[in-house]
Amino acid sequence: MGPLAGLRVLEVASIGPGPFCGMLLGDMGADVIRVDRPGQDPLATIDPLRRNRRSIALNLKHADGVRTLLRLAEQADALIEGFRPGVAERLGIGPEACRQRNPRLVYGRVTGWGQDGPLAGAAGHDLNYIALSGALHAFGIPGEPPVPPLNLLGDFGGGGMLLAFGLVCALLETARSGRGQVVDAAMLDGVNAQMAMFHGFRAAGLFDGQTGTHFLSGAAHFYATYETRDGKYLAVAALEPKFYQDLIRRAGLDPARFGAHGLGAHPAADPGWPALKAELAAVFRTRTRDEWCALLEGTDACVAPVLTVAEAGGHPHNVARRAFITVNGVPQSAPAPRFSATAPAEPSPPVSPGTHSRAVLRQAGFPDDEIDQLLAAGAVVQA
Repeated sequence: MGPLAGLRVLEVASIGPGPFCGMLLGDMGADVIRVDRPGQDPLATIDPLRRNRRSIALNLKHADGVRTLLRLAEQADALIEGFRPGVAERLGIGPEACRQRNPRLVYGRVTGWGQDGPLAGAAGHDLNYIALSGALHAFGIPGEPPVPPLNLLGDFGGGGMLLAFGLVCALLETARSGRGQVVDAAMLDGVNAQMAMFHGFRAAGLFDGQTGTHFLSGAAHFYATYETRDGKYLAVAALEPKFYQDLIRRAGLDPARFGAHGLGAHPAADPGWPALKAELAAVFRTRTRDEWCALLEGTDACVAPVLTVAEAGGHPHNVARRAFITVNGVPQSAPAPRFSATAPAEPSPPVSPGTHSRAVLRQAGFPDDEIDQLLAAGAVVQA
């Protein structure tokens, strides 16, 4: 079930973007076999990023563990790894070693800085990559340090999702040419791509890149969050003038005071926005979040409650669309996007490392006596 049913993917265990990519592919029906390190992992059975996988535990520091992975690669459509550049080659599982066994293999590599360049070998995390893209500098309050936007932009949007897109693109090309290739998915490249619109704004004089000064980064009164009487928050995003006028009307604001939208002005140079924002803040503090939602949510005023992670699953819209599901007792997002003809199955729960070691090897054609030898040697571990 799912649009990727029939594809087999080997995912060499990593953190962040690699397992997110594996989750996306597994959600869409691909047979994703996670190559775990031997040992206990307290997050293994509760981490949504590891759902929809079979797991084989291989010791890649053991020669037989490496040979086992290469034999599994012979039957795979794609392989994912998230090592620093050169590490997979030193282990003996780099692109050349794998593609000598399987020329059709698409070999996906996700790193922060990419496979080349002055920083390619340097350590880093999401915050470092979004800093180098220019994105981080825009998040926050003017005059204060930029604020980390969780690790969504680099790890997941710029890394895991970019890798999944790249793999599917390469697999489509392989179906035509019969040749595999290497996909270099750098989180920095992915965040740079997400900044495309802001490069256009900058060319038009509508984005100076300073912290919190753009109309999309909270400087404008019509695109910001506001505290309500009960200490909760509303997200107001009345960007277009017609939506802004609807907000003015429904919230009972003075059209003479709030009538000018100002979106066409340079966002760092509109002197009226701070005062209007302060006045709106006072207005929104007069009612609770739910009272404001009863008045404004679902209208063209473009207002939504700022929900906590715990609250999100109970919102009527998310409930109606089954946007959240529970897997193995853990509430989490449902597979997305949605397909009319090839809907994916309900996700299977994540498993302990090595749960399927013996089954995966049998399916790959390893005889039982050889499997027993690999297990006895510690090259393979069965949970």
